[in-house]
Amino acid sequence: MNKVQDAPDQDKKQLQSDVHRLRVKDKEIILVGTAHISKQSADLVREIIETEMPDCVCVELDEKRYKSLSDRKRWEALDIKEIIRKKQLGLLIANLVLASYQKKLGDQIGMMPGSELMEAVKCAESAGIPVSLCDRDVGVTLKRAWRSTPLWKKSWLLATLLASLFDKTEITEEKLAELRQTDVLTELLEEIGEAMPELKTVLIDERDTFLSEKIKAAKGEKIVAVVGAGHVEGIKRALYEDRSDVMDEISSAGEPSRVWKVLGWAIPAIIIGSLGYIAWNKGAAVAGDNVVYWILANGIASAAGAAVALAHPWTILSAFVAAPITSLTPVIGAGYVTAFVQTMVCPPVVGEFQTAIQDMTTFKGWCKNRLLKVFTAFLLPGFGSMIGTWLGGYRIVSNLF
Repeated sequence: MNKVQDAPDQDKKQLQSDVHRLRVKDKEIILVGTAHISKQSADLVREIIETEMPDCVCVELDEKRYKSLSDRKRWEALDIKEIIRKKQLGLLIANLVLASYQKKLGDQIGMMPGSELMEAVKCAESAGIPVSLCDRDVGVTLKRAWRSTPLWKKSWLLATLLASLFDKTEITEEKLAELRQTDVLTELLEEIGEAMPELKTVLIDERDTFLSEKIKAAKGEKIVAVVGAGHVEGIKRALYEDRSDVMDEISSAGEPSRVWKVLGWAIPAIIIGSLGYIAWNKGAAVAGDNVVYWILANGIASAAGAAVALAHPWTILSAFVAAPITSLTPVIGAGYVTAFVQTMVCPPVVGEFQTAIQDMTTFKGWCKNRLLKVFTAFLLPGFGSMIGTWLGGYRIVSNLF
């Protein structure tokens, strides 16, 4: 029985319109636009691959997202101390938020987002057809999205992103219709960033270019490419253009803005220089008072953040000690120190890695899961240290006059 042919007439017309046959130079490209939450899309993908028997199947996945869909136990192998050492904790949190969002959608609609992409991989492998993962690395996309966000919107974006995890609103039919025209990564960030049109370039336009160039580079004369419906029109345009000259640029997360580099060293230079100037003109006692204020402003604010995170007492103490020092160097932040201490004194167990995605959606989960507590012990002391830096810096600079 053909499940696609057995679909209702209206759905069949929609499914048929999702298949686009293109001739690009010496290649026949069959572009299949899918709904990432549709069982019928999964059936359509299977039917197209089995009927066409292409030379290669391209899917809108990168290596990390493929592993996240295919290996449900991948979190168990995480070395959290190594992640902290490499300063990749922020990226891990973002990936877990994405995974949690996927699970929330999957629980409500009864089908995990991205299932039709995995069906394409499974069907191709069963037929002995090579598979090409054509999407850009999710880490690169997230970093480029973050760096494209204006400075004054970054904190709002973070707060809204975390708040979205606790949203219990049921998905409406209207929302389901929107989801059928996008993918989970785009949907998540667009949902919280509708006020930031600058994200569209990174999330949609750049990925359309990346996907189209990877599809054209796939080996063989007949290619089936399975992508989210929201990317189809952009990919169709890009397939007929040569955009290879921008691939190196959009494949890299890029270097932090020079403004951030300058600011990172300028603030410590201003603070230390100001203290030296105060000591020279007003005496060592006045400079000493300012040093004490700097230590207390940074230490108390960062320690308060650790306390709000319900971190271990040793973590709270480390926040107080580390923040006044780390605030004077852009090399490491207080959050990484406190996260490492929290990991050492309260190491997460395997079971907490397994339940982290589910626990992220409840306040209770954040309180009891020791992996998530490492995250809060990273975020809140760092935020507190930032506040303390501005308070202490303002006091010191104001004493110059």
